[in-house]
Amino acid sequence: MSNTKSGPRIVAIGGGTGLSTLLRGLKAYTENLTAVVTVTDDGGSSGKLRRELGVPPPGDIRNCLVALSQEETLLSKLFQYRFSSSGSLAGHSFGNLFLTAMSDIAGGFDRAVVSASDVLAVRGRVLPVTLCSVTLNAVLDNGNILRGESAISKSRSRIAKLKIIPARPPACPEVLKAICKADCIVLGPGSLYTSIISNLLVGGVATALKSSRVPKIYVANIMTQPGETSGYSLNDHLAAIESHAGKGMFSLVLANCGAIPKKIVKKYAKDGANPVIADEVTRKMAHVISSDIFSGESYARHDSAKLALAIIKAINKC
Repeated sequence: MSNTKSGPRIVAIGGGTGLSTLLRGLKAYTENLTAVVTVTDDGGSSGKLRRELGVPPPGDIRNCLVALSQEETLLSKLFQYRFSSSGSLAGHSFGNLFLTAMSDIAGGFDRAVVSASDVLAVRGRVLPVTLCSVTLNAVLDNGNILRGESAISKSRSRIAKLKIIPARPPACPEVLKAICKADCIVLGPGSLYTSIISNLLVGGVATALKSSRVPKIYVANIMTQPGETSGYSLNDHLAAIESHAGKGMFSLVLANCGAIPKKIVKKYAKDGANPVIADEVTRKMAHVISSDIFSGESYARHDSAKLALAIIKAINKC
């Protein structure tokens, strides 16, 4: 494996809390981390800054930068600080405002992310999947069309097809270079459509992934999401990815086998969410690795340390 002194070159693709959870664990094993982050968020602070100032949504980028910071310093806490006043700053985080201001000062959002990485002493690097202003559209099973990530994530209807507008926006060149040079590529965990598939619709990303011959690991979600993946088995998740981006997107699937307490299952069931099951069809479709990667907390989340260790073990076996 190349660059062993600093660890394997791992590219992690996703968004939301799932990607930052993964990065927080992986940074203990390698300095050669590249986080490729979706830029379709149109809600909250990110959505306001995007609409008012024309910058890519900074929220997911900010979370990944903080996750990769080498220490939980005052600066990392500052980046996550959210204003609670009732004025114009209400709901904005300092990190989002910093990235927006630095984008103007440094001459581009990609340069702003590099500057923020230096400030936070990030272990690895964070890249927006594209610098284009993009929007997600979802065609639902009932024929309705939802526009924007916020509307899609709140829907209680199944998604038949996801589209990115404009179609096939160009990926950041550094993203494609990172995929080409990677020793391992990880997709997820995260919202199937808005965090995973959204990245694969960016021009060049799916092609680069399918061309890669290194281990490509899809990290399965622990629970389904109401509406977006209601009733989905693990096979349904994989089939949705392949229907949007083609076959050959992954060589391994990492699924949780850790026990989920009944009280958590019941709590999620009230909202229409259930454990993601690796059925027999899935096991025939892909090489599935089962591992206890459950956090053991009061929410159905991945454990950063367990997840990172399971991925490193999978890489070492390949």
